[in-house]
Amino acid sequence: MPVETLTYAALGARLGISPAAARSFAKRLRLPRSLSDDGRAWITVDLTEIRHTPRSPASRQPGDGAHLLAKIAALQAEIARLQAIAAGHRADFEHERERADRLMVELLQATAETMAAREAKARLEGSLRNGGSIDSHGQRRLGHLAADLVAADRKARG
Repeated sequence: MPVETLTYAALGARLGISPAAARSFAKRLRLPRSLSDDGRAWITVDLTEIRHTPRSPASRQPGDGAHLLAKIAALQAEIARLQAIAAGHRADFEHERERADRLMVELLQATAETMAAREAKARLEGSLRNGGSIDSHGQRRLGHLAADLVAADRKARG
């Protein structure tokens, strides 16, 4: 058969396919194309060289849609399951975050108490080295120093 120039609709009619399928088929085979003045595309083709056997409607798989819908439903169920797991992990994270914040507050309080105790220890050691007085003017006794230490300890705790 000689080379023919056909539109997509005519090529589709010859091959038993839709014009859109004929256009796709012509693109896939890289058939020469030209545009007419009215905007139609004309395809130059030798139909004897083309081996195209369209699938019959019976050979198409009618269950594809149902299979895809089942797959979509399975994926949506998996998404819901993963979201539930993520929510559980988020709750665990929030609980541990609150716990860490409470521990940080306790650590800061313990640090403040330790610093107060060290300062009191240094004052006591200084008092004992000076013979029981902190300064030479007041001649405070060791009993007053101990009372100050207890007051500072209560203040650090409270």
